[in-house]
Amino acid sequence: MKKTKIKQLTVEAFAAKYLSVAAATALFFFAFVFGSVSYRGFFDIQTFLNLFIDKSYLIISALGMTLVILSGGIDLSVGSVVALTTMIISSLTEFAHVDPFAAIGIAVITGSVIGFLMGCVIVYWNVPPFIATLAGMFFARGFCYLISIQSISIGNQTLSGLAIWKLRFGAGAGSPFISLNVLLALIMIIVIIYISLHTKFGRNIYAIGGSEQSAVLLGIPVRRTKIAIYTVNGFCSAVSGVVFSLYMLSGYGLHGQGMEMDAIAAVVIGGILMSGGVGYVYGSIFGSLTVAIIQALIMFNGRINSWWTKITVGIMLLLFIGLQRLIVIIGNKKR
Repeated sequence: MKKTKIKQLTVEAFAAKYLSVAAATALFFFAFVFGSVSYRGFFDIQTFLNLFIDKSYLIISALGMTLVILSGGIDLSVGSVVALTTMIISSLTEFAHVDPFAAIGIAVITGSVIGFLMGCVIVYWNVPPFIATLAGMFFARGFCYLISIQSISIGNQTLSGLAIWKLRFGAGAGSPFISLNVLLALIMIIVIIYISLHTKFGRNIYAIGGSEQSAVLLGIPVRRTKIAIYTVNGFCSAVSGVVFSLYMLSGYGLHGQGMEMDAIAAVVIGGILMSGGVGYVYGSIFGSLTVAIIQALIMFNGRINSWWTKITVGIMLLLFIGLQRLIVIIGNKKR
């Protein structure tokens, strides 16, 4: 009897922690298998690698958003910071002839500072994250248009070379490859997973998301941790902007429109609880790839309007929110 009860509790604990993540992973593989069966050429290693190449900027944005949502917060400034990053890099390299790596450094620092300031506003002025990051969104987007209202093409040879660089897995021009953007995304994945699972900062994020009042009683530096979370997210948004600059080879104030919503959708589809405290970073990676594979399926079909990507993601978002709510209700009843 005791063994049966222990087994039941183990299954319930697994469901509460991993069900949403497992659902996102299963959805991704189901979509890939469906595409492989339905469309010729879909079951190809380069098609799979293209998911990472085309959505590496979204993966990086989702990584930072994961930490924010795990803490029970939200950040609406992601897309605007991405756009500002592209504008800073393009304007500094094309107009001021600044060294490209120095321009990238300035852009990343700017994004991190914006995140830091939003964190300070949230913590010290007790402003809801939605309002504080909305202000950050308007600030960053407005600053883009102070730099230029036109698109700025990036013609710098160094940046152009980085944009076309490929790491090939085999000899010959037809061998599978990944871009530099994918390598940057993989580095960011490793770093954020390590931070979330193996550092005191990561444990504090989960504690704050689970119950901020309890975290305060436990002596966790809630204010300092929250500021750090939004600073890290600002950093991730800026790195995403660097990747987007290399992907588009241009800076534009309209870049990244709606990207914050895509990042939030990827995080929720990846099994991160919107109220915070539950979920894992690798779930957000599969959430991002699920968004990418839906877009790929529509592209391979060729007859479906591309806007169905947004509609499908919206439907999945509602389904996964419903799944999360169901898990919470079942967990409360068991208690």
